[in-house]
Amino acid sequence: MMCGITGTPGTGKSLVGEELSRRGHKVIHLTDTVEPYVSGNDEERDARIIDVDRWAAEFVPVDGFVEGHLAHLLPCDWIIVLRCRPDELKKRLARRKYRVEKIWENTDAEAMDVCLIETVDEYEPYQILELDTTVHDVPYCADQIERFVKGAIPSGFGTIDWSVFLEV
Repeated sequence: MMCGITGTPGTGKSLVGEELSRRGHKVIHLTDTVEPYVSGNDEERDARIIDVDRWAAEFVPVDGFVEGHLAHLLPCDWIIVLRCRPDELKKRLARRKYRVEKIWENTDAEAMDVCLIETVDEYEPYQILELDTTVHDVPYCADQIERFVKGAIPSGFGTIDWSVFLEV
C-alpha cells in the first residue's frame, strides 16, 4: 500500500517522512526520484522544470510512504495533505533562505489551497486526510498519519480556510 504525503514546500513533509522512517516505515523522498526527468531550470520561478507526466507514469509504486509536493500526482492508496498557516509558512521558508518572490508564491499557494484542490481532483474523499502542521509537532503529525492509514481515524479535509492571508 502506497501512502502519499503532499503539501506546499515548508509544511513539514520531509520532517514527518524522517519521523516515519525512524519508526520503521519505508519512506521515499520524491525529490530523490525526479532528477532523470529534469529538463531545465525556470530562473524566474527559481524552480526546476520536470516532466511530471513522464515521472508519474514511470514511477514504480512502493509499499510505504512517498513524500513530496508532487506525491498527489502518484497513484497512492492514501494521501495526506500537510498544511501550514501562511504567516508561519513564511517564517519557515525564510529560515531556508528562499527568495522573497518564492516565499510569496508558496504562501499564496497555501492560502489558495492549491495542493489540497489538486489532491481532491485526483482522489476519493475517503482517501484524503488534511493535517495542520502549524502548531503540531512532528511526532504528533506522524501519529495522526499512522492512525489514518490504519483506519483508526476517518478521512477529513476542507476545514482549513486561510484565504484571509491572500494579498489584495
